[in-house]
Amino acid sequence: MTAIMRTALAMLALTILAAGAGGWLGVHYGLAASRSPTSLNRLLHHELHLTADQERQFATLETRYDARRKILEAQARQANRELATALLASHEYGPQDEQAIDAFHVAMKALQVATVKHLLAMRAVLTPAQAAKFDKTVAAALDSDRR
Repeated sequence: MTAIMRTALAMLALTILAAGAGGWLGVHYGLAASRSPTSLNRLLHHELHLTADQERQFATLETRYDARRKILEAQARQANRELATALLASHEYGPQDEQAIDAFHVAMKALQVATVKHLLAMRAVLTPAQAAKFDKTVAAALDSDRR
């Protein structure tokens, strides 16, 4: 094997490793960031002084959301596994890579939509005064310039 061939194979291996690491980091940190921020959780359970009925409604909403979130996170992880398989199989960008990336984007979009709907469902349970505090916290969580 020539030096050029060894160098090309080494570069290919590094590219595959970097792509896999990037995908894993994207899923690991992207999914963690998509969950309700700690500040929102703290606000909901400590600063809004929820009634027992509100707490019960929130528990129901959380259970439903958590189940959906787990499904969508699993779909995103599966899409990353498919991307890794496609990269290892062809070593060049092709239809399988594109399908895996598209599947990942579909799962992530569905997760973001589910999260927004979950936030709006929680907001609907709040009084107007509680909702105003909730809105400020959500806006700050979504807009890093407000932090």
